[in-house]
Amino acid sequence: MTTNWPTAELDPVRRLRVMAAGLHAVMYAEAHVDLPAADVWAVAGDLERELPHLLPTLREFRCRPCGGDRFHGQALGPFGHTARFDVLLQPGWCLMQSEHVVGGMAAVPEGSGTRFAVLGGLRRPWSAPFQTALRPLGRSRGRLMIDRAARRARLRRAAREAG
Repeated sequence: MTTNWPTAELDPVRRLRVMAAGLHAVMYAEAHVDLPAADVWAVAGDLERELPHLLPTLREFRCRPCGGDRFHGQALGPFGHTARFDVLLQPGWCLMQSEHVVGGMAAVPEGSGTRFAVLGGLRRPWSAPFQTALRPLGRSRGRLMIDRAARRARLRRAAREAG
């Protein structure tokens, strides 16, 4: 047996796209944002301060480090429900998994701006038909999340330039 197998490197957005397909994710969207990747990721990667602004079903998100780029997260919903997440947060890449839910964000430079993608899905095999039926709604919710992130990044950029 040989160890000279071909390999392929995927950028974070392509990796998230593959994950969305494999998970039959209910929410996947990607778009070009006319801002530098650093500005977009300053919002996307700031989970505690920004994630509740990006996801209306989230009242609060708390993170505590557990080593390197890994965190333990706790999501608090608007009606008091909670979920614990394992979080992997790297430049341009965020993957969050709870017992039932997976979420992710990815960003890469593209031309003069950024290709930004978001993912949301359920981790149960029985959920695939349910997620497929809700995918049109999920796609529009994902685009709204991207729009919110871009708006928040523009506000941060304007505040930085003004101050």
